[in-house]
Amino acid sequence: MASTSKVDLSGEDDDEQLERFDDFTLASSWERFISEIEAVCRQWLADGPKNLLEKGAVQLDFSQKLYKVKLELKYAMKSYNMEYYFETSSGGKIADENSTLHDLQLCFGVKDFLVIAPQSASGVVLDSPEACKLLSAVAIALTNCSSLWPAFVPVHDPSRKAYIGIQNMGTVFTRRFEADRIGSQVPVRLMHLEGLYELFLSKFAYSTLDFAMHLYKVHFTMTSTYRTIHHDDDDLQSLGIEKEEYDDNHGSETHNRSQWDEDCPWSEWYSAEDPVKGLELTATWSEKTVESSLEMAELENASPHEAEKWMILPYLSTNLDSSEGNRTGFASQLRLLVDALNMSFDAQFMEDFVSVENPGSDNLKSLMIVPPPSVLDRVFKDLFHEGSQVAALAKGEHKISRAIKGAPFGSLFAQFCLHALWVGTCNIRAIAVLWIEFIREVRWCWEESQPLPKMQANGSIDLSTCLINQKLQMLAICIEKKCEMNEDFQDCVGSNEHTHDDMEEDSPVRDKTTNKQKHGDEFDGIRDRPLTEDGLHGSGMTTSRPSMKHGDTLSTDLKSSDHYRRGSAGAVGSMKLLKSYQSLHAPFTQDAPIMTEDMHEERLQAVEAFGNSFSFSAQLEKDILSSDMSAFKAANPDAVFEDFIRWHSPGDWENGDNEESRPSKTPATKGLKDDWPPYGRLSQTDKPLLDHFREGEKILHYLETLRPHQLLEQMVCTAFRVSADTLNQTSFGGLKQMTTKMEQLYRTMASTLKPLQANRVSGNSETIEDLRRLCVIFEHVEKLLALAASLHRKFLQAPRLSETIFSDYYNFYLPRMGTASTGSLKVDEKEFDIKYQVMTRERQIVSNMFSPPTANQSWRKVLSMGNLLNGHEPIVREIIFSVRDSLRNNHYAAHNPGGFQREIETYRMYICGTSNDLRVALSVTSCD
Repeated sequence: MASTSKVDLSGEDDDEQLERFDDFTLASSWERFISEIEAVCRQWLADGPKNLLEKGAVQLDFSQKLYKVKLELKYAMKSYNMEYYFETSSGGKIADENSTLHDLQLCFGVKDFLVIAPQSASGVVLDSPEACKLLSAVAIALTNCSSLWPAFVPVHDPSRKAYIGIQNMGTVFTRRFEADRIGSQVPVRLMHLEGLYELFLSKFAYSTLDFAMHLYKVHFTMTSTYRTIHHDDDDLQSLGIEKEEYDDNHGSETHNRSQWDEDCPWSEWYSAEDPVKGLELTATWSEKTVESSLEMAELENASPHEAEKWMILPYLSTNLDSSEGNRTGFASQLRLLVDALNMSFDAQFMEDFVSVENPGSDNLKSLMIVPPPSVLDRVFKDLFHEGSQVAALAKGEHKISRAIKGAPFGSLFAQFCLHALWVGTCNIRAIAVLWIEFIREVRWCWEESQPLPKMQANGSIDLSTCLINQKLQMLAICIEKKCEMNEDFQDCVGSNEHTHDDMEEDSPVRDKTTNKQKHGDEFDGIRDRPLTEDGLHGSGMTTSRPSMKHGDTLSTDLKSSDHYRRGSAGAVGSMKLLKSYQSLHAPFTQDAPIMTEDMHEERLQAVEAFGNSFSFSAQLEKDILSSDMSAFKAANPDAVFEDFIRWHSPGDWENGDNEESRPSKTPATKGLKDDWPPYGRLSQTDKPLLDHFREGEKILHYLETLRPHQLLEQMVCTAFRVSADTLNQTSFGGLKQMTTKMEQLYRTMASTLKPLQANRVSGNSETIEDLRRLCVIFEHVEKLLALAASLHRKFLQAPRLSETIFSDYYNFYLPRMGTASTGSLKVDEKEFDIKYQVMTRERQIVSNMFSPPTANQSWRKVLSMGNLLNGHEPIVREIIFSVRDSLRNNHYAAHNPGGFQREIETYRMYICGTSNDLRVALSVTSCD
């Protein structure tokens, strides 16, 4: 038979063509079929892996190192596919635990191999003679090529995954392969290691009697894989057990099972799916020599902790790397809020979205769900009645969070926005209903003088927040002022009926900045009392004061209204009044008028309109100075204008001799003396700097007439900010990649939300698309954060594993994040399948994750296999038996003079399965 029929003879001499003349005129079709296989194999051998990759070899989905090339052949009116599987790594068998092996590599321990199968629906050869003839043709062709590739042919039913194969060993030896599978009703004897050991011995022992008579040295290695049980909330229903019956027997353990994220910050709003569904633990026993069945029985009772190596594979939720956006979380609700913003430009007022007179209300009613009254009651109970104390606003905020102009975390409007995300479907109509009810509750707090919950009623207005939060903070201050006035009125009425005997001593005051006290702090409870003999406040007695320094005395006519001290915060050190030589008292001054952002803008516009900004600013400050003068005069009845300058503006007082000390002629003091003496402190003519009644009504009017798109713009900014702040409170063990990703998220939000802060948004604009892309980015970060939190909780005592797993998954997931396109991302659909070795000190921590199964979880299972791990039997067990013979003193040694020293594996059996599924693959080396 000729060696080939498809050799390129171009470029060779005519003599060489005559020498390589191939005559197939008398060859049979089977010989021509062998010749075609041989030509193809020679070509593949000549190309090698590198050239085959360049010619279009296909990488297998489940392996990073295994490739294949395919060619179609025809024989006897039938078509066959011949596939050559090869690895890119050089030499040796695969040792990388993370490299997924081909089924035939696992079964027979081969590396590169051929598979020839018919082009049919089943893809197997059902006829036994045809399979043998096909395999013989491939074997002859490979022998002609001097190739050592093993060749396999699939046979029998496809579900059995049965193969037959052959390999030329390069000597007089030949290996034959055979694999088959039992899909059900595995014999009890084959469920145990002892029975499997005897099955292997039966392949080369003459009879079962030899098992006890001879000590065969069998090499044994085993790998057992365990998987944690996923707790399903519907376990009892799926098993058909009545709830009452189960509770009677086992209590309510299952029904009271807590969620994995119950202590996570987002659990108040939603329960996230655990991204880590469980673990797969692979315990590998090192190779050992077994000589009897008793040793196998002992090995079956061995604990997995005795295994040489532990490898874990976290199996993750399919929704974790899905780009379809079907996960429930802050990102999904923010996407709905952006859609509501896009619709908010269709109306002038929020009431238009719920009004029956609106022409488009019928369409809104049919498409958008309004929360029922019970939901509204629950929301406003949380906002206004439960936990109404002021939250620690700085807690949980990221350092870049203030760059986003929204309400701070924990404030009233921030909580309103979070509730709005989860009410109904977060549609514009549901938000309108919620906003209208919110304003009603705020107005009730104003009219009933009730403190506004979750808002600070002191301090200055935080202009870095959104305008609605500024208005609510100012309203809280107005309500506080209103309450103080009501209390002062009640106290004044009560003071006419009761006598106070307490005395108040002069207390030093450090500087002027401490004099302007908040009304809600130190002014509360201080009353106007006549001056007593020792300069303290009292009531009921009026006595004369002793002589003072320099011979000046205090007038004994204490009935004069000028000698009643009012609103004193205490003496200012050793300072004395210039004329009366009494201690100079610091007054309780009114606070500077607080203003929100829009009020500052109105003031600036007024300054620009007047032109002379200085004179206008001085006019605006006149009321403040007049109020301070009135307060100072009330606290120091005998004071003169010079005393006020010394206290109010020490830098404008020129010190010298007593005769020459005088106020300096500066703009700050120019014209003030014309207004001296001012009216007394707290007199009926003393005008407050802040008219809290008017400002409160103006704030409510602003909230009630706010345009929908202006409301939604501030809601979107606040919702993104507080959602990120909520996630930022998650404990994930300080993973660097996660910390960096959170900081990048804040910076991206700050830049994307800027147009909303400047009111430069319109319906269906480019900004709306930017916001939707931001939602995609937010979802990616939210998924990674959930994974980091889950890993941190599960591997709290083994941080090395959590950090390594997250780092690898982060690099695996990073291409899926892309550029945050709103559409689905086309990325590699390969699953995350990296295995990690468990150190000895970490084994107990991993073992504790395999909690003993309950009766509900294992009632259908009969533990028929050994090597249990906390009551869990292996989900799959892989065993390799082998027998090796030395070629020394062997009758085949003369044929192999260079290799008589080495051993050859004569029998090898690979067993894989469980108590319900068993697969056996046998390879036998013989001399044929």
